Amino acid sequence: MLGGVGSGMTMRPQVVAHRGASHDTAEHTLGAYVKALDQGAEALECDVRLTADGHLVCVHDRDLLRTASTRGLVSTMELAELDQLDFASWKNPWADLDDEAQDLDLELGRVLTLRKLLEVVADYDRSVELAIETKHPTRYAGLVERRLAEALAAFGWDGAGAPVRVMSFSYTALQRMRRLAPGVPLVMLIDKKRHWAALQPVVGDDWILGPGIDLLRDTPVFAQRLAATGRDIHVWTVNTEADLDVCLRYGVKAVITDRPGMILGLLDDRTLEQPG
Repeated sequence: MLGGVGSGMTMRPQVVAHRGASHDTAEHTLGAYVKALDQGAEALECDVRLTADGHLVCVHDRDLLRTASTRGLVSTMELAELDQLDFASWKNPWADLDDEAQDLDLELGRVLTLRKLLEVVADYDRSVELAIETKHPTRYAGLVERRLAEALAAFGWDGAGAPVRVMSFSYTALQRMRRLAPGVPLVMLIDKKRHWAALQPVVGDDWILGPGIDLLRDTPVFAQRLAATGRDIHVWTVNTEADLDVCLRYGVKAVITDRPGMILGLLDDRTLEQPG
């Protein structure tokens, strides 16, 4: 289920907000996702980790130093402890000195649970999709995918036609998801060209490929090989006009970006440039 629309002979890719509108707003916060939706993002991307008491939260790093300015691991803390932390101030540490800065809404800067993000997608007033990346390695191993499958089932989103897909750099993790929720689309993330040589013989025929933009930009022969597989390709992280052009050249179906508003504007401009 892609939100992209046809434009001339080129398929317009779906624009996916990477950790929300994370160029402008602290990643993985409710504020970042609200801003992405306000900018028109057609899908949202998040990373999930499991807390010590079994909750899936939207956090990229295993530790909390970068995004919550505190020492500790997500996997060793309970949700109530994480909920006391500020996940937004690191993005603009000088805000307290800016007399013109808007007051922060604390709810928009707390730790975000996957359940809350699922509710946002379910309740939004237009169709929005969600790309969920499970982070590995983790001390909880397959329990992450089990909890994710349970969360999706609670929304009726564990089968074909649901507005979600699951991504991972871990082939084993995606195998687990295929067993737990057979109808959910899977995205095999790829960050090294050599990894594809090992993955190509074993990935499912219907799996989506998720290379980093550098693989398409810097290794055009490899990019052509991926495009020639006939699989859908979703690319991360596309933040410049030049990189968007690379994606369009190879028929990419989804671009994952920190700057959804800007990428949507560039795509709108290209649509207007298409001959009638």
